[in-house]
Amino acid sequence: MANVVVVGGGFGGATAAKTLRSLAADLNITLIEPKADYITCPGSNWLFAGLTSLPQLTVDYLALKQRHGIRLVTDSVKSIDRDRRRLRLTSGQDLAYDRLILSPGIAFQWDAISGYTAAMANVFPHAWQAGTQTTLLVRQLQAMPAGGVVLIVAPPDPYRCPPGPYERASMMAYWLKQHNPRAKIIILDPKRGFSKQALFEAGWRQHFRYGTADSLIEWHSLADNPITQLDAQTHTVISDFGDRFRGDVLNIIPAQTAATLASEASLTDKSGWCPVNPQTSQSLFDPYIHVIGDAAHFAPIPKSAFAANSEAKACAIAVYSLLNEQTASTANWLNICYSLITPEHGISVAGIYELDGEHAVAAVREAGGVSQVGSPELPILEADYARSAYQSLVNNSFR
Repeated sequence: MANVVVVGGGFGGATAAKTLRSLAADLNITLIEPKADYITCPGSNWLFAGLTSLPQLTVDYLALKQRHGIRLVTDSVKSIDRDRRRLRLTSGQDLAYDRLILSPGIAFQWDAISGYTAAMANVFPHAWQAGTQTTLLVRQLQAMPAGGVVLIVAPPDPYRCPPGPYERASMMAYWLKQHNPRAKIIILDPKRGFSKQALFEAGWRQHFRYGTADSLIEWHSLADNPITQLDAQTHTVISDFGDRFRGDVLNIIPAQTAATLASEASLTDKSGWCPVNPQTSQSLFDPYIHVIGDAAHFAPIPKSAFAANSEAKACAIAVYSLLNEQTASTANWLNICYSLITPEHGISVAGIYELDGEHAVAAVREAGGVSQVGSPELPILEADYARSAYQSLVNNSFR
C-alpha cells in the first residue's frame, strides 16, 4: 500500500485526502494539519455585517478521520527531504511518502510596506487568515468614533480571494450604515481594476451612495503610486509619491507568496509561487510532489477556496493514476465565487477551465461569466446562493 501524505487541512488538502479515499480504499493517507479546528476564510467577511460567527465558520476533521479513514496528524512540517522523500515534523517525527500533496496556503511579504510587520499586524490587522485577526478587526470597526475612517489597503495581484477586499468593504459599509452612518471606507488599491468591479460599484451606488460626496465607500487606484510605508504612530499610510492617508481603522492586506514551507523546499520560482504541471499538479521541480490551492500557480484560475477544491479533485485523480502506472485523465477545473454586497444582494463570477493546445490552463470560451444585471430578484437569489454555495463547499471538502 502506497503512502500519500497531504500537508495542509484547508479546502485543498481536505478535499484531496477525501477524494483519494473515494478512489482507493486501501491507500495509506495521512493529513498533516497543525490546527484541530479550521476557521474558513470564505464567509469570514460576513462577520463585519454581523451575519455569522466564528463558531459557525469553524469545522473539524472528525468526518475525515471517522467516515473516510484518513490518518490525522496534528502537527506542522519543519522540512521536506526531497531526496529521501521524507518529512520532518516540528515534533521531531519523520514521515515517509510515495506521493506528497502540498496545500500549504500563503505567506505574507512583510517587507512590501515599510513599517508593517507581523507584530504590527496585531495592531493593524490584515484579517486575511480567519480567526483572531478577523475578530480584532471587527472590534476595531465597531469601536470606531462617529464619522471615522476605515482604510483598506488592498494587495497587488496575485493574492488569495480576488473579490475579498471589496466584499469586506461592502460588509463593513452595511454595518456602518446602521451604526455609524457618517463614517467612510477608503480602499487604496495598487491595481487599476478589480474582480467584479462593475457589479460591486453598481451595488455600492444602490446601497451606499457610491460616487457622491457622502458615499460610505471610496475606491482609489494607486497603480502608479502604491502604498510603501506605514507610520504606525499617526495611523497613516504613505504612498510612493509621499501622499499621506490617515484612518481610525487600518486594514492592511499585504502582498502574498506561497507558504514558507514551499519556498524553503525550493518549490517556488522567482514569482514566489509554485509552478506545476496543471495536468497532474506535479511540481516542476519534483515529480513526487503535487502542489494545489493558493500556493500553486494555476493562472488564470484565481486563488479561491472553490478553485482549491476543484484542483484537489483533479490532483487526487492524477495521484491515483500515477500510483497505478496509468495515464492521468484530462483535467478540467471549475471556479465560482459569490460575494455579498448586503445580506440581500449577492453577485458572482464563474469560470470553467481546461488545457489548451500548449497544455496550459485556459478559460473555456463562452462558459462562466458574471451575474446578469437588470432583474431586481436576481441579487436576492444570488445572496441565497452565496450562503448555500458556502455550506455545500464546506460539506464537500470536510464531511
